[in-house]
Amino acid sequence: MADTTINSAAVTDLGGLIEQREAKIAAASTERPKWDFNANKLARSLHPDRQHFLISAVEELQAECKCYTLIPDLDEGTDHVAYFAPGQYVTVFVDIDGVPTTRAYSISSSPRASLDGKLEITVKNTDGGFVSPWILENWKEGDKVETSGPLGEFFYISLRDAPTVIALAGGSGITPFLSMARAIAEGDEDFNLTILLGSRTEDQILYKDEFDRIQAATDKVKVVHVLSDEEVDGFEHGFLTAELIEKYAPEGEPYSVFMCGPQVMYAFADKELEKLGLIRKYIRRELFGEIFNPQDEPDWPADAEVPEEVAITVTIKGESQTVKGSGSDSVMRILEKSGIPVPAKCRSGECGWCRSRLISGEVFMPDALDGRRMADKKYGYIHPCIAFPLSDLVIEVSPVK
Repeated sequence: MADTTINSAAVTDLGGLIEQREAKIAAASTERPKWDFNANKLARSLHPDRQHFLISAVEELQAECKCYTLIPDLDEGTDHVAYFAPGQYVTVFVDIDGVPTTRAYSISSSPRASLDGKLEITVKNTDGGFVSPWILENWKEGDKVETSGPLGEFFYISLRDAPTVIALAGGSGITPFLSMARAIAEGDEDFNLTILLGSRTEDQILYKDEFDRIQAATDKVKVVHVLSDEEVDGFEHGFLTAELIEKYAPEGEPYSVFMCGPQVMYAFADKELEKLGLIRKYIRRELFGEIFNPQDEPDWPADAEVPEEVAITVTIKGESQTVKGSGSDSVMRILEKSGIPVPAKCRSGECGWCRSRLISGEVFMPDALDGRRMADKKYGYIHPCIAFPLSDLVIEVSPVK
């Protein structure tokens, strides 16, 4: 057998290698090779910064409340619906008469529906609201919609939560629990869910027929309707009290309480839950929502007054401008109304996306919503979504991506 090792090569045979190599380099493309780690591809698929959708269907659930079905907008580069945990939300990005703003809406569809390319959000009109009335008035089938990827920590984790969840829902606060119930019925979640759904009257109950179908399909989901304004046979009457929770909670076993609803419901439920003596980890609540009357908060400074008008000097990427607004608005709303977009996802002080540096001035931030880290509190960072000016301000805000 011929010797084909390096020892058999003559020096003259290697003389042309340098020229050959240089010729191949010269002929190669100057473009850098494009490659990506599979882990990065998966991360972008599950956690996209933006999702682009088309409205494929609009269902009117009741007066001033609609369900919107969204599908990927291929023309805008979205080819799938990001998978999510039942209970999460998406932030909707809108521009209303030149005012760029955002709102968070819980996902009401099941995670399995995302694999079929569908996402559902439910929008209900809020008294004094800005975005919800606009959506209900303007969104129609075929319109383009831009959202964030799935966000939020309001979902079941077996290592943290008890095997049974008592859900306290008020009005449209039922939507994350609808997603959970659907996931349980489809076999993608495994825990017992008892929903105490508070409504004013029977005809104002959201998704009643859907929950009836889910309860028929699985014994792990139970819905108890609680009516505040009328008495109906087969329904509870009154409010979501500690006594009502104990009535439907498992006897002698630990249980978690998940809450989602309007601010007034949280204020009431927090006092009721104190009577039950639950371990703190067993109490979970969805985003509190925006504050509109800061002076009504229990920790509002006794000697403070809501300024009639404030001036805010804001710096973004080295460029500064001064705007004016009502002291009854949050810093974020003042900036948005002046045409200055602010990074935002939750608008409830939780996500920290709007984190900004307060250079001078004084703000009020309700303790119940203050999700800042200790270092941020020490070094003067605020969350504009829940910060209310008590004086003129100078702040530095990150640009919107």
